Amino acid sequence: MSLPGQRWGVTDVELSARMPCDAALSGSVVICDRAVPVDAPPPLVFAWLCQLRAAPYSYDLLDNFGRRSPRLRDPELTDLAVGQRVMSVFELTDFTPGEQITLRAKSVAVTYAVRPETGAGSRLHARVRFRGPAWLLALPVFGDFLMMRKQLLTLKECAEREAVAFG
Repeated sequence: MSLPGQRWGVTDVELSARMPCDAALSGSVVICDRAVPVDAPPPLVFAWLCQLRAAPYSYDLLDNFGRRSPRLRDPELTDLAVGQRVMSVFELTDFTPGEQITLRAKSVAVTYAVRPETGAGSRLHARVRFRGPAWLLALPVFGDFLMMRKQLLTLKECAEREAVAFG
């Protein structure tokens, strides 16, 4: 069963790529992939991914208690350690500096990966695994799609703005 928002912006190669979250959550799962091109170098995009430790970068009114996610990057947030809280509800379970972070909550696992794109750009790819049957997850998956789409586009905007300002 295909759900709305299960796939957005990803290439077939990205869809078939193995990601660390693929090993999480046994049993019935729904997998969603979303990706966006970013006109900024991979190290900068990864540094913006690390900002998820401070805020969700989505619809702040809904998922950040009305506080605006910071638009200036805090370099200290790139100091990652397994077990750190991310977006207040996730735990950092795995990371590869400059490449990916993997997060886990009770019934959700997600990997955000940054890959170089032809030229000086990047691809920001997120894969989410939800535990449970597809029919039960239709509404949460669609809601996550809206939130994550906004999140990826906000991180893209922040990284691109910094790349232009300091590039």
